[in-house]
Amino acid sequence: MSERELFPLKSEQPEAKNIKEILSRYLQYWYLFLLGGILGLSAAYLYCLYYTTPQYSISSTILLKDEKNDSDAGGLGEIGAINSSKNINNEIEVLSSISLMHRVVSELGLSTSYYVEGRVNDLEIYGKDVPIKLIISESDSTAFGKSVAIYIRSANLYELEDENGTLSKHKFGQQINTPYAKFTVVTATGMSSADVPLGKKIIVGFQDVKSVAQHYNNGLMIYPKREDASVLSISLVDALPEKGKHIINKLIEVYNKEAIEDKNLKAASTIDFLDDRLEYITTELSEVEKDVERYKRNNELTDVSMQATQYLSQANDYNSKLSDWAIQIDILESIEDYMRSSQNQYKMVPSTLTIQDPTLTGLIEKFNELQLERERILRNAFPNNPLVQNINEQLQDLRENIIENLRNIKKGLTITSNSLRASSGQYKTKISKVPSMERELLEINRQQAIKQNLYLYLLQKREESALSLAANISNSRIIDPALATDYPISPNKQTIYLMSLLLGLGIPFAGIFIKDLLNDKVQVQRDVEQLTVTPILGELIHSDYDGLIVTQGSRYPIVEMFRLIRTKLNFAAVDRANKTILITSSMSGEGKTFFSINIGASLALTGKKVVIIELDLRNPKLSEQLGLTAGLGISNYLISSEIAINEIIKPLKEYRGLYVISSGPVPPDPAELMLSPKLANMINELKENFDHIIIDSAPVGQVADAYSLNAFVDSTIYIVRYNYTLKWQIKIIDDIYKKRELSRPMIVMNAAKKGNSNNYGYGYGYGKSIDKKMISSIS
Repeated sequence: MSERELFPLKSEQPEAKNIKEILSRYLQYWYLFLLGGILGLSAAYLYCLYYTTPQYSISSTILLKDEKNDSDAGGLGEIGAINSSKNINNEIEVLSSISLMHRVVSELGLSTSYYVEGRVNDLEIYGKDVPIKLIISESDSTAFGKSVAIYIRSANLYELEDENGTLSKHKFGQQINTPYAKFTVVTATGMSSADVPLGKKIIVGFQDVKSVAQHYNNGLMIYPKREDASVLSISLVDALPEKGKHIINKLIEVYNKEAIEDKNLKAASTIDFLDDRLEYITTELSEVEKDVERYKRNNELTDVSMQATQYLSQANDYNSKLSDWAIQIDILESIEDYMRSSQNQYKMVPSTLTIQDPTLTGLIEKFNELQLERERILRNAFPNNPLVQNINEQLQDLRENIIENLRNIKKGLTITSNSLRASSGQYKTKISKVPSMERELLEINRQQAIKQNLYLYLLQKREESALSLAANISNSRIIDPALATDYPISPNKQTIYLMSLLLGLGIPFAGIFIKDLLNDKVQVQRDVEQLTVTPILGELIHSDYDGLIVTQGSRYPIVEMFRLIRTKLNFAAVDRANKTILITSSMSGEGKTFFSINIGASLALTGKKVVIIELDLRNPKLSEQLGLTAGLGISNYLISSEIAINEIIKPLKEYRGLYVISSGPVPPDPAELMLSPKLANMINELKENFDHIIIDSAPVGQVADAYSLNAFVDSTIYIVRYNYTLKWQIKIIDDIYKKRELSRPMIVMNAAKKGNSNNYGYGYGYGKSIDKKMISSIS
């Protein structure tokens, strides 16, 4: 069987992720995870308790009414001059306008906020929880952002603390004058003297109405409930449910109020115009009727001749048309007089009544829309505002255009009337036969009919406008009043606790992971298995003692591990000699000398004759660890020809069959000394007299001394120490194994602790399994 079959490459070996190994690696730091979890949950508890303010969701539902189809309008839906259908998107824009919210904030008095001291943050109070009320009579912009503290001392007395910490005593109801505001502090309505919280500190903050309106307007959410219905949902998130409900209810109230005000303004303007015209027409009609009465009395007229009736039957049609046009001309003159009057400069222009001219109708509608827009802007602005001035200029231009249009229409009607009168000239001959009295009476009656028809028409329109004014109702109907959720929507405590717990556990995990990631030393046996295909002979647990620990009858776990390694060495030597064993490593401090001493002692306990050679001539430690006195050693033997081998071999009295050859004095040229022929002679002679030769050599990762001994050794044991040997140094033994630079290399893992080895808890380090065939294949 080939070596490749016995020792496949790592890429060819099936690897399974040992979850138990990973868990045991992290569970050895269980106290860090426990501490992190406790700290995370504690931080979440403190954060939710002191550093967050619960937020509640407040919502309401309203139905937008369409006046054209509203059955609740009292049967007045046919009055089309005032009614209009609703565009739901337009109404959403109106409800979310900053001007509407500005009015809400002003009416609710939200420019002042009240707080009480908390453990960490001040807590806002509202409504019935506020024992006092601050009434501002005058303030300027410097007051915004300032606050005062009020301490209630009695039912009639309180102390005021300004921003500088100055205290002053005042009575409730007394006006306070400050550089930035004048205000009065009174007790809340309905609060008795027994309910006044004495000594309680109440903080009052002054805020800009525009900023407060902008804040709540940004948090306001308005959206249709369904696409096929004119139902809107209005919602707001606030820390005070009562405050949020008041804001939404007031918003709906102000919205309906402004809509009614706009409709009433248009209807009232029409009624005022109709009242003026009715008063004037009543006077004229009364005069005409008196003329008829006077004429008949003076001329004693009682009946109209049949002949005059026949002559005039065909002329009645002309007279009817002349009457209609005369009415229109009179209406046009009335509107023109109304437009020219300076008193009506900023009043609504009534509809054109019977004048069927689209240009005039369009101009008047545009003029009335600008009048309404001007009135709306003047609610929140001054007359000298640029927007108001711009509308005034537009109104002046439209007034001139309307007057010019009225003139043109009247001129056209006059020309048509004159033409009609000229066409009726053929009847003058016949009419001349009628007594002049009959003709004059007919003219007077015609004037009477014109005035009477105009009076009845204006009276009807006046009644319609009055009914429309009385029938104006709110634009919307509240389906669900503003309601707040029973539980806060934020902060989400479950999420915060979960995230804090995960963070508390994740920080130790990340720390351990990064620590392991940055650690370039061998941590676990898997690190070695992944970096080299060199077989692992065994494993030794950590020992704080560096000397001889393998003794007769000892049952310590580390002693059992040495016995296990000894057994494997014997197993490896079944079909070949394994007398000379070279012990080396990557660098100093990995436990070569410790292993050499105790593996030699373990072999000696089996009745074998064992010698340990201290061939680390540069940094010898074997004699020191065994407590041997300085004397002759290998360096003396190799330099001097007079020293025999027997003179440098020292037996250990406590161990039968165990001998030591120390290094002797440190030579100046150890590398050259290692190439001496006497060294080869010494090892060959020792092979004849000893069953096993243990060579404690210098680390191959630092010097090349061990390579010069390859010709004399039967097997090589490479010591790798946990948490000491660097991972990149494993490549040294890997190259040695692949290039066969040392004879039959094997690895022993040293200084295993809990978490390094899966077998630590049993006290045995089995390492990678090595059977007879695997050992026999190494040459």
